[in-house]
Amino acid sequence: MSQIKKTPNLAWRGVDLVTTAILAAALGVAFWGFDTFVYPITSTIANVYPSLGELQLGVWIIPAVLGGVLVRKPGAALYAELIAASLELVLGGNPWSYTVLISGACQAIGVELVMLAIAYRALTLPLAALGGAISAAAEVVYEYFSWVPTYSVIQKVIYMICGVLSGALIAGGVGWGLVRLLGRLGVLNSFAAGREARMERRIG
Repeated sequence: MSQIKKTPNLAWRGVDLVTTAILAAALGVAFWGFDTFVYPITSTIANVYPSLGELQLGVWIIPAVLGGVLVRKPGAALYAELIAASLELVLGGNPWSYTVLISGACQAIGVELVMLAIAYRALTLPLAALGGAISAAAEVVYEYFSWVPTYSVIQKVIYMICGVLSGALIAGGVGWGLVRLLGRLGVLNSFAAGREARMERRIG
């Protein structure tokens, strides 16, 4: 007798909305700190070669991965990204003004597509990295027209490679790791991802 797979419940709960909003808002504040104090320093890597500045892109995609890993429902990545981007905009200090909202939408695309492809089941670390990479690619395409239209073809290719690597490694790794860490600490027991992390800790 074949085993019937349980279809995930895709209806949002109040705890999904509130918890994701809190975590995304915290990341939005972190974005403000990064934009204000860290980015002016790390962005100097572009002085070596302009396209290398895109190695930082994954930082801003972390909320999308976190939302997808945690909630596993349609719109989770977009919801988290737009909340974080809105806080980043309201707090000020970023050099991109309101366009951070456009970027927030672009940076959620990849994670949303990966979640759709796996029918909103658990995002493993490789899948989180894939989502971060695709989201980064979407953001880079937007930036081709908005921020770096004068780059040469070679510069744009390297720009894409740097962005995709950053999306996979920074966004995928950190976004996935944050959920696992919080789950192991027992603060995400209302979520399957949190319970799974605690179970792995007990087994380990």
